[in-house]
Amino acid sequence: MITHEIKIAFEEYSSLKELSKIDRLLCHEAVKAMEGSHSPYSKFRVGAALRLERGTILYGSNQENVAYPSGLCAERVALFYWGANYNNDPIEAIAITAHTADFAISKPITPCGSCLQVLAEYEKKQDKKIRIILYCIDGPVWITQGVDNFLPFLFFEERLAEH
Repeated sequence: MITHEIKIAFEEYSSLKELSKIDRLLCHEAVKAMEGSHSPYSKFRVGAALRLERGTILYGSNQENVAYPSGLCAERVALFYWGANYNNDPIEAIAITAHTADFAISKPITPCGSCLQVLAEYEKKQDKKIRIILYCIDGPVWITQGVDNFLPFLFFEERLAEH
């Protein structure tokens, strides 16, 4: 038997004030992205903002549907929009935030497994890691370089691309 250990790395900041101007602005754009959230069932609004290499900002917000699981997370809305319209302009960073009036959010929310897998696919497609910024409004910010810090066992099967 061999025992393996996996370590992840992320930076934690106590507030937006500690971030670079460009990362602060992207977090504000993620808040702006929440305006498009359609979340009448959970009342949990999520916004995602992508910063592309050429400086373009793309937005995504969660879209719920009474016929679960027909909805889609904010991250995938933004990422699929990029894939369909801007895939020749690499993604530098994504900022993700959430808000609900039902309870206080005291730490950053993390993307679900499906969103992490889509992030992994697009990192592979552009052959470049994406800076992931998880922003808790009025709370801490977590930043990591690359999705593998959240999902160390990514699903990739190279032989699928051969067929």
